[in-house]
Amino acid sequence: MTESEQAQQQSAEPQAAPGGDNGGDLVGAAAARTNGKSVVFPVEQALVTDGGGCIAPLAIGYETYGALNADRSNAILLCHALTGDQYAAGVHPVTGKPGWWEAMVGPGKPFDTERYFLICSNVVGGCMGTTGPSSVNPATGRPYGLDFPVVTIRDMVRAQAMLIDHLGIETLFCVAGGSMGGMQVLQWAASYPERVFAAMPIATAAKHTAQNIGFNEVGRQAVMADPDWRGGRYLEQGVRPEKGLAVARMSAHITYLSEAALQRKFGRKLQDRSAPTFSFDADFQVENYLRYQGLAFVERFDANSYLFVTRACDYFDLAADYGGSLAQAFKDTKTRFCVVAFTSDWLYPTSDSRAIVHALNAGGASVSFVEIESDKGHDAFLLHEPVFIATTRGFLEAAAAARGLKGRA
Repeated sequence: MTESEQAQQQSAEPQAAPGGDNGGDLVGAAAARTNGKSVVFPVEQALVTDGGGCIAPLAIGYETYGALNADRSNAILLCHALTGDQYAAGVHPVTGKPGWWEAMVGPGKPFDTERYFLICSNVVGGCMGTTGPSSVNPATGRPYGLDFPVVTIRDMVRAQAMLIDHLGIETLFCVAGGSMGGMQVLQWAASYPERVFAAMPIATAAKHTAQNIGFNEVGRQAVMADPDWRGGRYLEQGVRPEKGLAVARMSAHITYLSEAALQRKFGRKLQDRSAPTFSFDADFQVENYLRYQGLAFVERFDANSYLFVTRACDYFDLAADYGGSLAQAFKDTKTRFCVVAFTSDWLYPTSDSRAIVHALNAGGASVSFVEIESDKGHDAFLLHEPVFIATTRGFLEAAAAARGLKGRA
């Protein structure tokens, strides 16, 4: 989703855009990123990608919340959206803000850390501890840049499976996530059905449409048109394509909201002025808000990673891997599903979720479907939505009862 994966940013009131680079340099950011858990797999455990590339050694940055029970049956994998990361809850070590799913993860919350063992890893191709284009290529001693293999959603899931194996977990109680995270959920259910007891794909799709691909291409071209992109070699030259990446984020951020939400929050209100300036300054609050979002984003995300993760979403087409039949991806699966959509999500509209539900029904799966009335757009799954919270809690409690998990400790 892709999306405004930092929920607190979307819900923030309009504010003045920062007057410059206030977030520190890449070295400082990289230092902050070493705080989380990480595993580095030996070279012989390389990740071979769908495109024929090879990532070795592979490092995966991840966070865990709660405790694994004695029979290792209470593990839940949380899959982050497009520009999210492993910090689903707590304080993010780079931004200092709450994790992207703070509304859902914690004691007494739907993903109850007193009952479940939660795992969230940064995707391969990311920039928060997992090997990606900003990582050092052992063959050259320089950052990979565009030499990093183009990855797919299935590659991301393979890497997650390596982490789950490393943690000694045979079967996941649940895999859950929204937007690009929801794509990972679907891929998990298709690739490892015997390892997923329950699955919750949220605000997602089984393939990208031409419109989805088009929006992503606008963002990629904005990054690559920035003179400081330097053919993807900007880290070696001590610069960053901040302007291009900020524009990419501004464009994408609009797709995460809804017209109703934008109108309610901003309308045509002016920013700190009583009349138009008749210039190209940010006269309107919505302009100022988007500029702020763009500037804040470049402080926590790598430009090349943005290219790679958006490309992974574009290549995602689960049915294509099963002879063009999405139902075949889930044929005879024993996994229990809860598919969730939001009425105002126009990035991954309800019709995308219904297509998934129909395929699951055709494949004989146990599936429930909930369309939640909301005017908050695609990012509704990251915000405080009471019906979504109740839906998640109810699904997990029913699945826990079916699996024989005990109540809260």
